Amino acid sequence: MGAATAMTDCELMRMENKAMRHALHREHKLSDMFVAYLLGRNIRYEEDLVDQLFNSSEKRLARILLLLARFGKDGRPEKVIPKISQETLAEMVGTTRSRVSFFMNRFRKLGFIKYNGELEIHSSLLNIVLHDPPERSV
Repeated sequence: MGAATAMTDCELMRMENKAMRHALHREHKLSDMFVAYLLGRNIRYEEDLVDQLFNSSEKRLARILLLLARFGKDGRPEKVIPKISQETLAEMVGTTRSRVSFFMNRFRKLGFIKYNGELEIHSSLLNIVLHDPPERSV
């Protein structure tokens, strides 16, 4: 069992286990899509685990923002991501809200993000994930 929180408006449909099994056996396209989704979700879990174990909270935040903007997915990435609180981002990253605030301000100063009521992600944020962050001035 698990819980999920929608970050945007959505529609859900609940299917009984027996009905879903029957549909998966009968509808091959649905079965293929469902298996592809499950495999993709498992890969994402593995990526999240590696990210949590080996990356700094700054890199984890950058990765979460890029994932929310759908960078690396089919189609064009979303430049503007859904409204999300710093508390929620902190939970997703595994750090505190004050650290998220610090990194968000840093990303903004470096030109990786823009914030005017909407959060806009620039593709240059990939530099944080792919490379070591720039040296901090003392």
